[in-house]
Amino acid sequence: MAVILTPSEIVETVQMLQLQNLDIRTITMGISLRSCRSDTSARTGQRIYDTITSRASQLVKTGEDIEKEYGIPIINKRISVTPIAIVADGFSQDEMFEIGRYLDDAAREVGVNFIGGFSALVHKGMTDGDLSLIKAIPQTLAQTERVCSSVNVGTTKAGINMDAVCLMGHIIKETAHLTADRDGIGCAKLVVFCNAPEDNPFMAGSFHGIGEPETTINIGISGPGVILEVVKQLDGADLGIMANKIKNTAFKITRMGELVGRVASNRLGVPFGIVDLSLAPTPTIGDSVAEILEAMGLERCGAPGTTAALALLNDAVKKGGAMASSAVGGLSGAFIPVSEDLGMIRAVQEKSLTIEKLEAMTCVCSVGLDMVAIPGDTSAATISGIIADEAAIGMINRKTTAARLIPAPNKSEGDWVEFGGLLGRAPVMAVNQRDSQQFVNRKGRIPAPLQALNN
Repeated sequence: MAVILTPSEIVETVQMLQLQNLDIRTITMGISLRSCRSDTSARTGQRIYDTITSRASQLVKTGEDIEKEYGIPIINKRISVTPIAIVADGFSQDEMFEIGRYLDDAAREVGVNFIGGFSALVHKGMTDGDLSLIKAIPQTLAQTERVCSSVNVGTTKAGINMDAVCLMGHIIKETAHLTADRDGIGCAKLVVFCNAPEDNPFMAGSFHGIGEPETTINIGISGPGVILEVVKQLDGADLGIMANKIKNTAFKITRMGELVGRVASNRLGVPFGIVDLSLAPTPTIGDSVAEILEAMGLERCGAPGTTAALALLNDAVKKGGAMASSAVGGLSGAFIPVSEDLGMIRAVQEKSLTIEKLEAMTCVCSVGLDMVAIPGDTSAATISGIIADEAAIGMINRKTTAARLIPAPNKSEGDWVEFGGLLGRAPVMAVNQRDSQQFVNRKGRIPAPLQALNN
C-alpha cells in the first residue's frame, strides 16, 4: 500500500520524530506454538525454542533496518506466543516453569526485550493445565528476565470467574515476594485481564490468540508528545475543535505505523496483523498522557473533569486511527500507567490522583489500573477485590480492562519503587483498608450481564 506524503507533511513528521517523542513503541511478532506439543515438557520446550528462534531470527535486524532507512525509531522488538496453558495443557507446575525457561532462552537468542504468552484464559473455568500454569507464574517471573504473563479472568459473554480472581490475589503476592529484592518487579510483568484481545502488541499482556494465523506482525505506535503539542497550540479553542485536531493528528500517526508494519510484514514474509494506536507514555519529559489532560485545562490530572477529558482524548484517537487504517486492533486508545508517566507520578505525589479516581478513568480509556504500586502489606483479598472491580468495568462496558498491581515488598504509602527503563518508577499509593475477604472468598462466577445476549 503506497502512502504519499506532501512536503509539508514530511516536515511535520520530522518535527514529530525529532522534537515530540513520536516513535513506534513496538513491533511484535505473533507466533503460533500449537504444533509444538510433545510427550515431555523438555521436548515441548525444545520445539518451542526451535520454532521461535527460526521464525523470529530476522525480527530484530528487520526492525533496525527499517529504523535506519525511514528514520523512524522502533523502541522495542517483541514476540507473543500462543497461551502456554493451551500448548502445555496437562503438564505440572514444575513442567510449566521449565517451559517458561525455554521461552526466556528463545527471547534472549533472537534479541527481543520481552516475550508474552505465559498465559491462561480462564474466564469461565480452569483446566488442570490452566491451574498448573497459574501456580508456576511467580517462580517463572522471578527466575526469567524476558517472560511476561497474563491471565484473562472475565469476558462480557462469560462473566467473571471469581475462583480465578481469588487465586490471582495470592499469585500476585507471591510474585512480589519472590522478587522483593527488585521492588517486586515480577508483578510488572503480570497482567490480569477482562476481555483480553488476541492481537495486543503491548506487554505485559500480549499473547498470540487462537484465532490468529501461524505468524503475524502487529505494530504498537505511540505519540503522547505529539498530541500534547497539538493541544498546547489550541489555547482558547472549544472542546469540539480540540477533539477534531486530536483526531487529525491520530490519523497521521496511524498512517506512519501502518507503513512500518506493512514494510516489516513484506520483508519478513509474515502476514500484517494490526496497528494498535494506543497513546503509551514513557518516563521521558513531555511524553505523558496526564500532561495532555492538564493542557486541556485541568490544574492537575485527577481534578474534577479528568474522566471527561480522558474520554474526549480516547475517542478522538480511535476515530483518527479508524480513518487511517482498516487494520486497527489491539487495545487502541490511551494508557494511564502510573510508573511510566511523569505527569501521573506528579499527580499522585500531590494527592490529586488516587486509586479510586484511576478506576473511574479506566471506564473510558484503554486497559485499567496499570503499573500501580501499592503497600506491600496489602492483603491478597484486597488485591483480588481491586481486580474484580476492574473486571466488572470491562465486563459491563464491553471493553478491555486489566490490573497490573505491584504490592511493593516492605514499602508503605509514599515510598518509591524503582524499575528503570520503560517501566519507570512510582510512588506507593494508598489502598482502601476496608476488608473484602468474605466477598472474594465466596468465589463462584459473577454471571454475564444482559449485554452478553446481543446476537
